[in-house]
Amino acid sequence: MKFERPYSLGELAELLSCEFSGDENLQAEGINEIHMVQEGDVVFVDHPKYYQDTIQSGASVIIIDKEVEVPAGKGLLIDPKPFEVFNRLAFELSSKEVLPAEIGETSMIHQTASIANNVIIGEGCLIHPGVVVNENCVIGNHVVIQANSVVGSDAFYYKTDSGTHTRMNSVGRVVIEDDVEIGAGCTIDRGVTSDTLIGSGTKMDNQIHVGHDVQVGKNCRLAAQVGLAGCVVLEDDVTLWGQVGVATNVSVGRGAVVYAQSGVAKSVPAGQTYFGSPAIQARKMMQQIALITRLSSEK
Repeated sequence: MKFERPYSLGELAELLSCEFSGDENLQAEGINEIHMVQEGDVVFVDHPKYYQDTIQSGASVIIIDKEVEVPAGKGLLIDPKPFEVFNRLAFELSSKEVLPAEIGETSMIHQTASIANNVIIGEGCLIHPGVVVNENCVIGNHVVIQANSVVGSDAFYYKTDSGTHTRMNSVGRVVIEDDVEIGAGCTIDRGVTSDTLIGSGTKMDNQIHVGHDVQVGKNCRLAAQVGLAGCVVLEDDVTLWGQVGVATNVSVGRGAVVYAQSGVAKSVPAGQTYFGSPAIQARKMMQQIALITRLSSEK
C-alpha cells in the first residue's frame, strides 16, 4: 500500500508513539510485507531469526523490537510489539476517501449484486446474481463474474501470541484484468498491504479460493475447487486441474500443468507437469504408482 504522501521517519515515530533510529528525515512511501517489499516501504520483523533477511531487504524503514545495526539509508521504528505497530500504521494511513463505484456504461450488474464504494468496473462486464465486490477492487473490461462469488474479502492472516489470534488489517486491493471469467461461488481475498492480481484472459471454474496477495498470470486455467494460499505466484499460461491445492509462497512456472487433487508444497518449474501429494513430476509419480501396483499384485 502506498501512502497518500511520503512520511518522514520522525513523523512516523510521532504518529505511532515509538522510538526511532536513523535519519529523522528519511522518507517512507508505503508499507508492505517482506516478500513484496520495495525501496521506500515500511516493513516489520519481530523474531531474531528473520532480522538479517529483513535488514538486507529493500525496505527503507523497519519496525523492530530492539535497536540493531542497519545499512546506511535505512531507519528503525522501535517498539516491543512490532506487529501491533505495523497493523496500526496500515489502518492509520490507509485511504479514508469514500467515492461511489465507477461502472462502465456497457456493463450489466444484476440487481442483487453488491458493489461497494471505491470500486472500478470497466466496460462490457457481466456481474451475475449475488456477487459481492468489496471496497477498492478494480475490475477491467469484459470480465464475467458468476453467481455468489465474493471479490475482496479480508485476508486470512493472523499473528498468534499466547494463544490469541490477532488479524492483520487488510488494506490491499483485488485487481482483475481484462477478459477474465470467474465461476460461481469463488472467493478472492484482498491483499494485506498490496494487490491480489488475476491476470488478463484467465479463466476460473466454480468454487475456487484465491488467498491474499496471490499473483495469477495471464491466460491461466483453474478448474473447480482449486485453492491458492496467500502469496502464491502463478506465471502465465498455468493450468491447475480440479481440487489442486498450492501452499503459501509457492511459485508455479509459466506453462506448467498440475493434475487434479495434487498438493503443491514446493515451487514448480516452467513447462513441467506435476501430480500427487506432495506433487512431483507426473512421469515419476506414474512410475511409482505402477511399481506399487506391480508389487501389490505379486503378494
